[in-house]
Amino acid sequence: MGRVLALDYGLKRTGIAVSDPLRIIATALDTVETALLFKFLKTYFGREQVDLVVIGLPKKLNNTDSEIAPQVRTFVEKFRTTFQAIPISTVDERFTTALAHRAMIEGGMKKKDRRVKGAADRISATLILQDYLQSIKA
Repeated sequence: MGRVLALDYGLKRTGIAVSDPLRIIATALDTVETALLFKFLKTYFGREQVDLVVIGLPKKLNNTDSEIAPQVRTFVEKFRTTFQAIPISTVDERFTTALAHRAMIEGGMKKKDRRVKGAADRISATLILQDYLQSIKA
């Protein structure tokens, strides 16, 4: 069984998380400049077996797309064209950034470390992946 990879897509940076091969544990993997994301994915897919990619689709409270949702949908289409053998699925990512910031605070992360660009992106991707993994086990 291959891993599940999760993306918290952003215009500047994308947080990445990955499951273990048994799809039990979600782990933060990296934060990549979005402009370099396809290069990163190609290299990663060459090293690891990934059976599915999940990407957070940002929604507003009223369940309509957020401002970045069209860019996420464009990325998904480009992904499907580039990596035809790997399915990609969108999942609702409402509140993941807020939850990531709360997790950093509750986890005792110092304010200086919370300001590091990419930390919240990696944690958000991990939260997206955890939610997905829990949903397939339910």
